[in-house]
Amino acid sequence: MPSRHILIVNARKVTRPVFVIGAPHSGADAVGRALKISPGFHITIGQHSVLQAVYGFARRPSLYSGRGEAAAAVMRDAFAQGWQVNPTSCLECTAQCRAAAGLRPSEVGPCVELRGLKRFGDASPDLTYCAEALIGAFPDAQIVQVVRDGRDTVAAMLGDPVALSWFRSSVANVESEFPNPFYGIEDETDRLSWAGLSPAGKCALRWRGAIRLAARLRRTLPEGQLKTLRYEDMVRDPGSAAAILTDFTGTKIAAPAAQAHRQARGEKAAWRRSLTVSQVADIEKVAGEELRRLGYV
Repeated sequence: MPSRHILIVNARKVTRPVFVIGAPHSGADAVGRALKISPGFHITIGQHSVLQAVYGFARRPSLYSGRGEAAAAVMRDAFAQGWQVNPTSCLECTAQCRAAAGLRPSEVGPCVELRGLKRFGDASPDLTYCAEALIGAFPDAQIVQVVRDGRDTVAAMLGDPVALSWFRSSVANVESEFPNPFYGIEDETDRLSWAGLSPAGKCALRWRGAIRLAARLRRTLPEGQLKTLRYEDMVRDPGSAAAILTDFTGTKIAAPAAQAHRQARGEKAAWRRSLTVSQVADIEKVAGEELRRLGYV
């Protein structure tokens, strides 16, 4: 078991921080927003100090291998900085984090009241790809994993320039970093096939990688430390999702609202409107096993 360290932020001891993980466009952001507006919680989304650590370990897992304690210290320092609450602490926050808190673009001031603050957490993008380092830093962390149909996830990624930018040849480090969980590359077959994959196939590989990482994480964590929510269930019945989160965290949680996807309520196959037949075939070739295991096919 990793060593336990006491972290004090804003004169409060950090215990059982809640982290929200999931593949890109899985709906993890909706859970992050729900936690952020829940009383007693301070949830950050995309803090600069946190993203530096997240992408450092997510894109270069070799930095973590064999250096667990050092990596854990880096992660704790990053969150200790990101969770600070003061009059100017939100000035450099991402637009996503400020919007989740209900702050106007020109508004100055912290997004949370220190009075009543008891719990901390984070729902930054791509947090799932450094989950091992995260647990090393916070052994008592509670993890909420959001799972969404991989075809819907890929469809959303294909429409997101930021998500696609990771695939540029000048950015992708699939040759220098192997295995590479960030790109879903686990073995030599994955590495050799990478260059020939379509954008849909590469997105599917990232989705598959996130699903497999969470499955391995579940096997290593004590029962009750990781909770999985299906995006489709969350959209269909936000109240039930709130009840599950409340029971899991022991704190009253607001109902998640998937703002960008409310039109998907009740739809079982939204991806059919945007993916071509060849794109669907590429996805199923890469991630068909996971789609079937999760009941999406």
